[in-house]
Amino acid sequence: MKYVLFYESAPGVRENAPRHAAAHMARWAEFRANGTLLMIGPFAIPEEGALAIFTTREAAEEFAAADPFVLEGVVSKWYVRDWNEAIA
Repeated sequence: MKYVLFYESAPGVRENAPRHAAAHMARWAEFRANGTLLMIGPFAIPEEGALAIFTTREAAEEFAAADPFVLEGVVSKWYVRDWNEAIA
């Protein structure tokens, strides 16, 4: 089981994301280092949001709760879904 964190972009994402990108990527590094963040990235159209795949629901929720993109309004909504990966 993996856990997919979905982000919905707030209005102005193209303008606001670059201002907070360094802090957001520093958060990635923390979770990559502890092995809980497996993949992360935006959809091809930034207004459509982004997703990240985690090894635990707790890690996904912890990541989002203090992510600068969430705190600074780059993300309007986030949620986590359990995912049964078929090919690993």
